[in-house]
Amino acid sequence: MRESDADLDRLQSLLDESLARSTEHLRSIVRPGERSLTARQLAHELTGMRLLVVATTTARGEPRTSAADGHFLRGRWVFSTSGTAAKARQLAARPAVSVTHLDGERLGVFTHGSVERLAPGHPDFGWVDEHLTEHYGSSPTTWGPDIPYFRVEPTWTVAYAADASEFPE
Repeated sequence: MRESDADLDRLQSLLDESLARSTEHLRSIVRPGERSLTARQLAHELTGMRLLVVATTTARGEPRTSAADGHFLRGRWVFSTSGTAAKARQLAARPAVSVTHLDGERLGVFTHGSVERLAPGHPDFGWVDEHLTEHYGSSPTTWGPDIPYFRVEPTWTVAYAADASEFPE
């Protein structure tokens, strides 16, 4: 878990505000304290790599989904892909994104926002690359000529838990 107290405070505000402005239907399912997670519970649970479904749109506004290894770092999702991947081109042209992580019926994390590309020279590139290198055993940037890192800047995130009491604070 790499989240600072400030990261957890920001994430908790996002979780609270997102659920508050969600539909009545969603709030009837994701009940605070019963079927929702706190920022600390979520950051603890999402340590390590998690499989994401990444939703983008084509130039014609058609939805597309694909999978990516996701890393929850400092309260935001980070993922990489090949620069030749459709999702990389789509995100470069239209940075709006939705990402979902599901662990069966036990956990669901749903995020909407936009991506920023983390390239060498970006203030956060070094520590993100260090984390990914530690996880994979080599820097993803060495896997091909253009391997971009994307970080989701969330505008909405909801974390569903079938039983929130199963997740440690």
